[in-house]
Amino acid sequence: MSSNENNRKEMQDRMAARLAAQRMFIETELPVIRQRGQAALFRLLPVALSDTGQSSVVARFLLGLYNGKRFPMDMTELRRLDRALLVDCLAVLEMDHQPEMEIHLYVENGGTLFEELADRFQ
Repeated sequence: MSSNENNRKEMQDRMAARLAAQRMFIETELPVIRQRGQAALFRLLPVALSDTGQSSVVARFLLGLYNGKRFPMDMTELRRLDRALLVDCLAVLEMDHQPEMEIHLYVENGGTLFEELADRFQ
């Protein structure tokens, strides 16, 4: 086998391995990530809607996922969150990395809810 054929075969093998890994991720890990993210989102929403020191950070984080151009966020604000809220934010962010749907669509009347958050924390 020539050097070019070996290189081509190695490249095809690497591509096949990447595709297999991606397929495994989609089939096994992604459903767990989405389940964890949705549960975290439903824990974060009441915080965002409340009136605590951390509620504005959570609200701005969620609004940034809703529409990042309209609601930019200084990520250092996440340092103000307690550990449990930070972990929930990271779970939602991981879910939103490969979104099944827009963040507001996970919630009944989500568009209205997120616009109310926007009015409150803009």
